[in-house]
Amino acid sequence: MRSGDTRQHVRGARDGSRREHRSGRHSRRLDRGMQRAQSTRMSTKFTIETANKTLPLLRRIVGDAVRDYWRWQEKVREYEEVAANRKIDQPNEEADRLERETQQLARDIDGYIAEIRQLGVEMKGIDSGLVDFPSEVNGRPVLLCWQLGEESVQYWHEEDAGFSGRRPVTSLQEH
Repeated sequence: MRSGDTRQHVRGARDGSRREHRSGRHSRRLDRGMQRAQSTRMSTKFTIETANKTLPLLRRIVGDAVRDYWRWQEKVREYEEVAANRKIDQPNEEADRLERETQQLARDIDGYIAEIRQLGVEMKGIDSGLVDFPSEVNGRPVLLCWQLGEESVQYWHEEDAGFSGRRPVTSLQEH
């Protein structure tokens, strides 16, 4: 966490004392977190203006999540390499250290996803920093779409369209 950052991190409970090979568990745990984040229907409805007002904070959280996601990916690869050569009856300090680091990164990522959800925003692509803001156009639910690196919320799509169905927000006036 950066100094001066007032965000709180939601930490998931995880038993770090087991020493068997668990990189698949790390992946499944992160996948379950993403599924929960995507499956929970957000009650907050954003306008383009309110979505843009959340971006200073959201940009920091999403940036941290993306950075740690790629660090987590690398740690999982390192752990798998070390664990593949590990003898069950012999301790391996490097594997133990990598496992702890991987678990900590997974907990941090879960915390970022929870923070994003608390803002009423849906994380759609942790690898790219893609998020959706639930919105409404003429009583029809739609999603405002923003991706890390974009200056502001400039796109929207139907709930079932996804990234490939993104359209400029200027087209909302046509609906």
